[in-house]
Amino acid sequence: MFTGIVEELGTAKDLVRQGDSAQLTLQANHVLDGVQHGASIAVNGVCLTVVGHDAEEFTVDVMAETLDRSSLGALVPGGHVNLERAVRADGRLDGHIVQGHVDGVVEVQDRTEHEHWTELRLSLPERLASYVAEKGSVALDGVSLTVAGVRDDSFTVCLIPTTLALTTFGERAVGDPVNIEVDVLAKYVERMLGVQGGQR
Repeated sequence: MFTGIVEELGTAKDLVRQGDSAQLTLQANHVLDGVQHGASIAVNGVCLTVVGHDAEEFTVDVMAETLDRSSLGALVPGGHVNLERAVRADGRLDGHIVQGHVDGVVEVQDRTEHEHWTELRLSLPERLASYVAEKGSVALDGVSLTVAGVRDDSFTVCLIPTTLALTTFGERAVGDPVNIEVDVLAKYVERMLGVQGGQR
């Protein structure tokens, strides 16, 4: 489990395709402190398992399902990624419960700069619309954010300077893909109500 509080910006070093999967190597510093083989690290919101590492970089395997549902397959050498280690059981939950199970990819439709903050409007696929609520939580590229507003086919989030400086959102432009994970609690509520109502 993660919290959506990014620990550092990493850099993509190499993405090697291997049939229906890929091996991704990233450069990092902070998240490698105490890392072990098999540890979980969220890369742009995607929970991945460390299969190799040294003091300056780590490698993860990315299967076809993950490549299809996320933007990781579009990474190029030198591109920045948001990194977060799995939260400890005795750690602080400063963001919200994030599983690292990306639900899909949305697109930045508009970016509006204000004096002390930035507003992003992103596309909202119909199949995810019921899970996104005004003032609710959403994870975008692994960043825990509050939904500022919702339309039928889009939603907005507001970013403070600290978020822009410490995450990839300082670089995000109109047309860029962004991984989205909706609030897992909403999914379970929907599932329970569906079962109770006789749906399967």
